[in-house]
Amino acid sequence: MDYSPLTDKRLQIDKFRPLPPVLVKNLEEWFLIELTYTSNAIEGNTLTRKETAAVVEKGITIGGKSLIEHLEATNHAKALQDIMALAGSKTTDLTENDILTIHNTILRGIDDENAGHYRSIPVRIFGSQIILPNPARVPDHMEEFIANLTTETGIHPVELAAKAHYQLVTIHPFVDGNGRTARLLMNLILMQHGYPPALIRKRDRMKYISSLEKAQLGGSSDDYHKVIYDAANRSLDIYLNALTGKEGKQIARNSTISLLRIGQLAKRTGESNATIRYWTKEGLLQIADTTEVGYQLYDPSMIERIKTIRNLQGQRFTLSEIKEKLL
Repeated sequence: MDYSPLTDKRLQIDKFRPLPPVLVKNLEEWFLIELTYTSNAIEGNTLTRKETAAVVEKGITIGGKSLIEHLEATNHAKALQDIMALAGSKTTDLTENDILTIHNTILRGIDDENAGHYRSIPVRIFGSQIILPNPARVPDHMEEFIANLTTETGIHPVELAAKAHYQLVTIHPFVDGNGRTARLLMNLILMQHGYPPALIRKRDRMKYISSLEKAQLGGSSDDYHKVIYDAANRSLDIYLNALTGKEGKQIARNSTISLLRIGQLAKRTGESNATIRYWTKEGLLQIADTTEVGYQLYDPSMIERIKTIRNLQGQRFTLSEIKEKLL
């Protein structure tokens, strides 16, 4: 896989360093909630994005949600803050204790007996044919895993992070919390190399899980690496858009970006849904995200983009000329 586009984007971010402290704070706060929400949702936590933010940022108890789901949110946020603090360290200095510490935070108050301890019993992944290592072999596997991770050379940081994630979930060293611990380790490695944490969206859950299982059952790992590549690329774009002002104002206003559905965008601009769809198809408008059921979402900055398009049309520019100017 060609990782050079990711390197190019990271180098673009490096040109802005030192990054504005206020922007860094806002981005970290946004990622704190988004990564906590998505990582827990992948594991079955039913808290919504807004509920996760309320629990983590304000300590609010959500009616109808279990104590465990609340603890999963606060624990993951704490673990993520801890690895953000370690971002200045080196991957070559990582130890087994670092991983055990992450896991201990993830399961604190949920399963204190197993938090921060390797499993001593056989486990199976529900609904999967994967045979996991014998618990007696877990300490040896983990020792070898850390030795390889800290001496790996000549590999792109995103590939290294993806490889570490894959190997950890394949060893499956813990009774529970393996996926969350592996994603946090992956993101720690990315941040240690100057990359933002990779954002695996909730809607990509089945693609992510099935690609992992495919590789673990002896198939190609290409699909898995593509999922991680896309997640890292998505986060790089979020940083670049914020640094260039495309999304920064919205991120600064709120830790949860408020995206607009096509109908909302149409109402805010006085345009028809058909016009917005056509301009999107022609590349004049950019889709920021899609919902789980496929609805297209637009960043609020597209409101100004639409005004610009109409202004240029008034000056008798063609759509192709407008597109060139916008780009």
